[in-house]
Amino acid sequence: MSEQIKHECGIVQIRLRKPLEYYHQKYGKGWGLDKLYLMMEKQHNRGQEGAGLAVVSIDAPVASEYIFRERAEGTRAITKIFDRVNAARKADRSAFEGELMLGHLRYSTGGRVGTSFVHPFLRRSNWRQRNLLLAGNFSMTNTDQILASIVAEGQHPRNNADTFILLEQLGGILDTQSLNNGGFDIANVLRQASSIWDGGYIITGATGDGTGFTLRDPWGIRSAHYWVDDEIAVVASERAVIQTVMNLSSEQVSELLPGEAIILRRDGGVELTQIREPQTPHPCSFERIYFSRGTDADIYRERKALGRFLVPQILSEIDGDIDHSVFSFIPNTAEVAWYGMMEGLEAYNDDRKMSRLASLGHDITPEQIREIIGHKVRTEKIAVKDIKLRTFIAEGDRRDDLAGHVYDITYGTITPKEDYVVVIDDSIVRGTTLRRSIVKILGRLDPRKIVIVSSSPQVRYPDCYGIDMSHLEEFIAFNAAVAMLRETGRENVLKEVYDKCLASRTQPDDQIQNHVKDIYDGFSHEDISLRIARMVTPADCPCPVGVVFQTIEKLAEACPANDGDWYFSGDYPTPGGIRMVNNAYIKYYERNLD
Repeated sequence: MSEQIKHECGIVQIRLRKPLEYYHQKYGKGWGLDKLYLMMEKQHNRGQEGAGLAVVSIDAPVASEYIFRERAEGTRAITKIFDRVNAARKADRSAFEGELMLGHLRYSTGGRVGTSFVHPFLRRSNWRQRNLLLAGNFSMTNTDQILASIVAEGQHPRNNADTFILLEQLGGILDTQSLNNGGFDIANVLRQASSIWDGGYIITGATGDGTGFTLRDPWGIRSAHYWVDDEIAVVASERAVIQTVMNLSSEQVSELLPGEAIILRRDGGVELTQIREPQTPHPCSFERIYFSRGTDADIYRERKALGRFLVPQILSEIDGDIDHSVFSFIPNTAEVAWYGMMEGLEAYNDDRKMSRLASLGHDITPEQIREIIGHKVRTEKIAVKDIKLRTFIAEGDRRDDLAGHVYDITYGTITPKEDYVVVIDDSIVRGTTLRRSIVKILGRLDPRKIVIVSSSPQVRYPDCYGIDMSHLEEFIAFNAAVAMLRETGRENVLKEVYDKCLASRTQPDDQIQNHVKDIYDGFSHEDISLRIARMVTPADCPCPVGVVFQTIEKLAEACPANDGDWYFSGDYPTPGGIRMVNNAYIKYYERNLD
């Protein structure tokens, strides 16, 4: 998307199921680490703020290290940690030599920075089985409740970040477990801990004796996939990553079910077990629209459908005049949706040609045929992301002027004042990049009209399950609705919603409602799109601007298996999500309107 949002982290867990000597002889040393590196690199899009890895050596002798860990910050974090691993292995042949490996790519959604917040986290103990490594792709909506529960048991955590809290909660349970034959049932530990969790999560980790686990939330909000054969067990956030690295078909890679855990036992055994009762599944639709790699067969097909479904709205915006329209896409992540849009436009153009040919009957001439079939849908690479400008050095109007040059245009691609320019993006969240840069720079081509197309619906509500979208005033759709309330003399609705949200704080889970929906009541999808178009149009734009959004209905048709659309619809799958959106409005109102 043209406006980057921080989002879902990436996880990898690998278990070598045979003795290490087997892999040394067959593949050479470091084979498992090579697989870990590849899977982390191929999920680099999921987290560019930091990366970490850990290795557990099951047969390490007493008085030697058996848990190895490296973490780093920055976009080059993967390279940094593997450089350090390689250096450590040269100095000590036993370093990072183990059967169980854990990798993590980080995007922070809570604003916490520093290497200490990079996964995997580690809780130490002199008992191997009670050492705990923890990482994940998650955001808990009830961290305060989990914190209160462990404080009530006598713990005193030194940090209130959700990963620290889960580490201490799980670690506290491990401390109380009886060791039977040197181990314990990690599934029961997960059941006890997760019984009070509310949120979207993939929690992955390992104990010091080499037992690994990955647990998916019961609503299936976050995703994880796995592959197991007699040599290796692999878990990762995305199916296509496992396919590519292990050379598998899509049918060979399985998806972890809602509420299910995959347990990688110390003896190399693999067990799938139901930890939480599955709820009505609501997998995150943003996985399909934007976050996941488009090389997955299903995701590729779905993104093309999202583009194709927009064609009727696009034709309406350009008055059906495709002969005088040029079609392009903005960021590279929208390219697949662009292919689908072009397929839909080509189909429309073919029908138009057939109709014209049929209307001419038997007297049609070769010249007429040539003229009709010569009508093509025009495509150009119009908008190009040029450089990452350091606009912080400027202030006020100078800053906006610099921001306007983040994107560049390809000159000579349209006929001024005659051609429509249509560009597709995968989502429009804040609208600032459109107004400051994209629409501004496209206006230099002096087109007849600029049409901005979003392959996703209007983002109206904050996410609370792992995407960094928490402030309502960041959403251009929300700001458009607020502006229209004021323009139509209904500003009292803002205070009424605030009062309802305050009252909801004491309501039980089965009665709580999303009152922020009231902000949008009375306004159609088209009303808000028109208002957004006004908001993204710079004062000096030489032409009109139109904005087209995907509908929620067509999103569901394109991505039938991922109906988690709360950021568009406001229909949160958990009580914690509803409480979070109401609290987000309370904070918004008190910051801006009280």
